[in-house]
Amino acid sequence: MMTPAEIEALFTRADGSYAFARWGRPIAPIVFGVEDSTLATVKGAIEAVVTLAGHQMAETDPELGSNLMVFFFRDWDELMGVPDLDRLIPGLDPLLARLKAADASQYRAFRFDDQGAIQACFVFLRMSGAMAKLPAETLALTQAVQAILMWGDSAFAETSPLAVIPDSGATILRPDIAGVIAAAYDRMMPVAAADPSHALRLFARLQAPIDPPAGDPGPTKH
Repeated sequence: MMTPAEIEALFTRADGSYAFARWGRPIAPIVFGVEDSTLATVKGAIEAVVTLAGHQMAETDPELGSNLMVFFFRDWDELMGVPDLDRLIPGLDPLLARLKAADASQYRAFRFDDQGAIQACFVFLRMSGAMAKLPAETLALTQAVQAILMWGDSAFAETSPLAVIPDSGATILRPDIAGVIAAAYDRMMPVAAADPSHALRLFARLQAPIDPPAGDPGPTKH
């Protein structure tokens, strides 16, 4: 089981502040730039993680139509031609310039409601280099985990949220991370928090390891 300090680190920003948020509405995903087979894998991973959290999915969001948008592409310049994207993400042009200059492979942008809960998430994945070599199942589950909560800047910088079962080679969500996600969506927990004491409340709710989503398509799979 994770310690309170380890949980706190998962939601600590680069400036040392604590910042947690979870979704406050059903998640309505849409995926751009992939074939149908990969589309099913990505949506299956999102559904598996949402189910683990005890949250809900929806066909549409009343305000945005889709509130979890996942973009796959090969070059950051491709996003310049996406209609109305600059309305959803203010300062899109300078942001893309910074990401391109940094040779970034991914980026997530969140929007929040009046209570501080996640209202929308935009996931950008540049499929080149190491990113392009990842199995679709691994990539999909990793992104689903990183979109279900607003994690700290370096939450998974050194350690992946996934693990590989030695006997089968299947990729699964780490039980400790699964436990944190389930605890974060406890109905008695707040949708957003800025005080590190929130990590202690998460710790108190951690139960026995939860069966994580496994590596093949299906209701509890990628």
